[in-house]
Amino acid sequence: MRNLLIPTDSHGQTEAVFGLTHLLGFGFAPRIAKLYKQQIYSFTKRKNYEELKYKILPDGYINTQLIEENWDQILRLVTSIKLKVCTASQIFKRLNSYSRQHPVYQALKEFGKIIKSLYVLQYIDDLELRQMVQKQLNKIEHANRFSNAIFFNNGGEMIFPTRQEQRLAEACKRLIKSAIVCWNYLYLSKKIAETELGERRQKLLKAIKSKSPMTWQHIYFHGLYDFSEEKLADSYSLAYAQYINLKLA
Repeated sequence: MRNLLIPTDSHGQTEAVFGLTHLLGFGFAPRIAKLYKQQIYSFTKRKNYEELKYKILPDGYINTQLIEENWDQILRLVTSIKLKVCTASQIFKRLNSYSRQHPVYQALKEFGKIIKSLYVLQYIDDLELRQMVQKQLNKIEHANRFSNAIFFNNGGEMIFPTRQEQRLAEACKRLIKSAIVCWNYLYLSKKIAETELGERRQKLLKAIKSKSPMTWQHIYFHGLYDFSEEKLADSYSLAYAQYINLKLA
């Protein structure tokens, strides 16, 4: 499994996505809810695996000839994405606009069957992989809740009519999120610095590692904020320069 993984829920997986992400250098890592419904594929007949007493048997075959015939076209698609001539979503939109029997689309699916089968088998066998995928998805869901907590006005709907206003609103949301996360990091750094080296600091570090800096329960989002010079004050003495060379142990 590749180091750079893209976690997603089960509904986001297709053989074509498995194939394309692999060729782009990513490890596509969906959370599989119902493993017994997943199909895996092989290059040889199912009977061969039955004779070897395999407990997990393939459900279908991989058409290697179709992959070979369209391999150059598949590489052209991947190159176009890498060179940013077009995006992956544009390619899939174009392929889906054709018949699902389009040879390049079918060849990409056949190649993706190889990658998907390997992933499903590893997902079954590797507890650490399953836990890692679940952990990453938890972080994504937590980040989405963080965004919703900030962008609460108008029911969280983007009601701005122009593209420029929408981009401005999105930039403001990112700025607020970044400011909160930055403050959290500075506050935690201060707490670490104030804690003596030893067992107590190790417990604090362990607690921090198990949580996320994207927390907002201590932030009051409603009301009016005054950022004028006379009102700005650092009541917690969060001096950034003091924590640059902070030794954790």
